[in-house]
Amino acid sequence: MKPAAFDYYRPTTRREAIEQLVERGEDARIIAGGQSLMAVLNMRLSQPRVLIDISGVDELRYIERRDGYLAVGAATTQAELAEYAALADEVPLLAQMLPWIGHFQTRNRGTVCGSIAHADPSAELPLCLATLGGEVVLETKRGKPRRVTGDDFFQGILTTARRPHELITEVRFPLSKAGHRYRFQEVAMRHGDFAIVALAVDIGETEYHLGVGGVADRPVVRRIPRDVDLDDALNTLAWSLEAQDDIHASATYRRHLVREMGRRLMTEEIVQEETADVRPAR
Repeated sequence: MKPAAFDYYRPTTRREAIEQLVERGEDARIIAGGQSLMAVLNMRLSQPRVLIDISGVDELRYIERRDGYLAVGAATTQAELAEYAALADEVPLLAQMLPWIGHFQTRNRGTVCGSIAHADPSAELPLCLATLGGEVVLETKRGKPRRVTGDDFFQGILTTARRPHELITEVRFPLSKAGHRYRFQEVAMRHGDFAIVALAVDIGETEYHLGVGGVADRPVVRRIPRDVDLDDALNTLAWSLEAQDDIHASATYRRHLVREMGRRLMTEEIVQEETADVRPAR
């Protein structure tokens, strides 16, 4: 199929993009890389009257280290973030996660903020933002920019807290903390496919922050004290996610992945390039 007819605008400034979005409201959709949105448009799951393309807004293309976080502008591609020289030191979880996102062709076009805005529950970047406790910055024509935490921003499958007149201008990933370790792993049908289950963990001195993607309708993060029975905690988490059967995996398999991968990430050194054998016992 092909998308329904729409008008196309290509603003060159942040202010112009916001003004067009305010004017068009719910009839408009923002596009940057288009790697997620174009598939939705082609299937006519969304039929906006206007597309506002912000890929040419240079003032939204930046990666900046600020006080306690790494800010990534709305026009910044995933490839540009992956090439940021200090990424492994500043936000190591992002550095581990980015090679798992699609393929290098899609990362060259797909934007970081676009993936956050799309809010696919199996996507890696929303999981990273939620696990680290990051923020989404939304701007409109009037008033101060609104900051929303990952926990509040993701509200369900492809559903977020963004209002129709708001533009996501940047996302903020907290910088790594001294003494903390960060790990990521996912299982998918093929490398680059959406994850059947993806796990990210921030290992602190007293507790784990474990994020789970691909199971519930949004990324889910739980704090697990390091002095509890880990198997019991992971089993409770796995059942609380209310996993569903689909064409890719059963709910039983997904719960098994949460338990097995979670234990490995928290207690063992994981080689990220290896594919984990986490098939459930018969």
